[in-house]
Amino acid sequence: MPLPPLILASASPRRRALLREHGYVFSIEPADVTESAPEHLTPGEITLRNARAKAQAVARKHPRALVLGVDTEVVFAGEVFGKPADLDAALAMVKRLTGRMHEVHTGVWLCHAATRWERGFVEISRVHFRHLTDAQIRAYHARIGPLDKAGAYAAQEDGGELIERVEGSFTNVIGLPMEALAASLTEF
Repeated sequence: MPLPPLILASASPRRRALLREHGYVFSIEPADVTESAPEHLTPGEITLRNARAKAQAVARKHPRALVLGVDTEVVFAGEVFGKPADLDAALAMVKRLTGRMHEVHTGVWLCHAATRWERGFVEISRVHFRHLTDAQIRAYHARIGPLDKAGAYAAQEDGGELIERVEGSFTNVIGLPMEALAASLTEF
């Protein structure tokens, strides 16, 4: 059975690019939901909760479409690193991560309202950063523009400058674990 129309419930240019690179045909309708982060939930549970809310909000408007909701968080020493407020905050984030390992948690939720089919999963990748000086971090930030990126870095634009190695899905670090997504779409 062919897939129904696929809708990405996200405005993320990185997620759009990944889906296109992997040959998916889809439309885009960012979900109008407020993300939440209840303190009693783990980072993975938070991302899955937010991904589900996004997918379900769009699926209510398009019940015959297969809707993809996604949420990604950068986690270091139990602390969630969102998007930096300014360049000073971006520098501080990467300084904390330099020479260390952190995790990227992505919650993915697929929803087809007409058949009441829903599936979700969380993908976790471990990212090891190289040691960088403040000057190197500032030069990196000048090149990538960190303010719209969780953790103040861009894996898809890195080229080995900041990331030493990734354990797990590299596309997850960009914002959408394509290997696990393909497996879930096969289930549908």
